[in-house]
Amino acid sequence: MPSVRSHGRAGRRMKADINVVPYIDVMLVLLVIFMVTAPLITPGLINLPSVGQASEVPATPLEVQISEDGQVALRMREAGATPQDIARDQLVDQVRQRITAETPVVIAADGKVPYETVVKVMDELRSNGVTRLGLLVDQGAAAQEPQKR
Repeated sequence: MPSVRSHGRAGRRMKADINVVPYIDVMLVLLVIFMVTAPLITPGLINLPSVGQASEVPATPLEVQISEDGQVALRMREAGATPQDIARDQLVDQVRQRITAETPVVIAADGKVPYETVVKVMDELRSNGVTRLGLLVDQGAAAQEPQKR
């Protein structure tokens, strides 16, 4: 309800101000509600695979080994197979010559190899038609305790 100001006897004017106090009260109540409920909301959980749960590969895969200095080698993961060093630009051609549609390809990278290098190798293989691609993990390392820094 607008208030009326009186300026003397004859002049009454309407006050055209907006009362913002109720809006501030509502905003403060909403702020308190959000502050109380925010810790109660659980974020989406992502079930990442752990090394201890890695399954065995049913077929004999082709292994792409990346050493600490960036050298690439190929070998079939069977007893007695030795890795053969290849040039990085020949990787895709050599892999495509050695696999069939059912042959999986796994990448075994040294722990000190930069993540970017591993991702680039994966991207090269996947963009050139290698669909069954994975990372090789050391399942024995899962039993050891993590080192404290």
